[in-house]
Amino acid sequence: MWIFPFVFFFLGFSSYPQNQPFLRLSVKDHPGLSRVLIESSIPLSFSIERSGSFLFVKLRANKPFRIQRRPFKSRFIKSLGWASGRDFYTITIRTQHRNFSYDSFTISDPPQLVIDVSPNGGEERREESRESPKRISVETNKEERKVPSASPGRKSIVIDPGHGGLESGAKGKFGALEKDITLDISLRLKNIIEQKLAYNVVLTRDKDVDVSLENRAAEANNNKAYLFISIHANSSYRKEARGSETFFLSLNATDEEARRLAYLENNSAEFEDRIGGDNEDDIKMILWDMAQAAYLKQSSQLAESIQKELNLLLGTINRGIKQAPFKVLTGVACPAVLVEVAFISNPEEERKLLTEKFQNNVAQAIYRGLVNFLRRYSQE
Repeated sequence: MWIFPFVFFFLGFSSYPQNQPFLRLSVKDHPGLSRVLIESSIPLSFSIERSGSFLFVKLRANKPFRIQRRPFKSRFIKSLGWASGRDFYTITIRTQHRNFSYDSFTISDPPQLVIDVSPNGGEERREESRESPKRISVETNKEERKVPSASPGRKSIVIDPGHGGLESGAKGKFGALEKDITLDISLRLKNIIEQKLAYNVVLTRDKDVDVSLENRAAEANNNKAYLFISIHANSSYRKEARGSETFFLSLNATDEEARRLAYLENNSAEFEDRIGGDNEDDIKMILWDMAQAAYLKQSSQLAESIQKELNLLLGTINRGIKQAPFKVLTGVACPAVLVEVAFISNPEEERKLLTEKFQNNVAQAIYRGLVNFLRRYSQE
């Protein structure tokens, strides 16, 4: 714990000139953890230190901040406070119990620091923790973090970049092709996972080539995939449609728009029949005959976890998790989801999809959702 002269202050948000940089502090509970969000109007350089039931976040600053703390009620976080020094601020996070773990990550645009606090078993699970607390030291836009590791044998995560080759998928007003966007994001996601998790990562395609829907599922099963994530870019006849959606498998679509989307995604060169009639019977047979039916609960949880992170990190509208009869998911013998990262049919989102920055943010969001799912899944 640091010892330095500082003065606590609790000035109102409106007491500062409006052109001064600001910090917004908020807390929100999620299953198994509480998330502390520190938003800033300027990039931050910081470090995190732990002492007893406290976390101290030291922010370096050469000018005063306006600070706003949103009211909260939390199972794990008791209070938030702050203090000022000569060239720094200290955010004080007091937890309900001493026996906890924490993790952190940063978002560059807009500048945000996210700290996840969770009990080490303890008060929530009524059992002692079997591992020591995580220690985090982070500088500007850099992170050093503990993440779940795979069990012996290095399990595989299969990432499926939608479309490819002659199947270009949806096309945007400015010429963006779904097949290119999905491959770029998938390659970025593969790189992040390989750097931070002890899993093998397999792509169903790593270049612009045709891959049948059946072969994508076969690629997952041949590699004994632990998880399967299919990446797509959404399209709608409604030009104002925007945001991300995450799907898991069901014979019955959540709504007509989801059903139409599944029809479009399923209608590749080798799958031209409409969803209905004999084809619906085929999907029903696969659903109940193949192993995917045993993973629908986990697929739902994975979809929910990824969707939450997409909403948080990308600031997109929450369109929620949905179900639809996507053929690419039917034959996969592991938890499997299809992620529509944004609407390529929306000109504003199409522009974003063409930028490295947005693609990186999407990959980071999916990664965070994946990690949160692995934590939850390993405890069940």
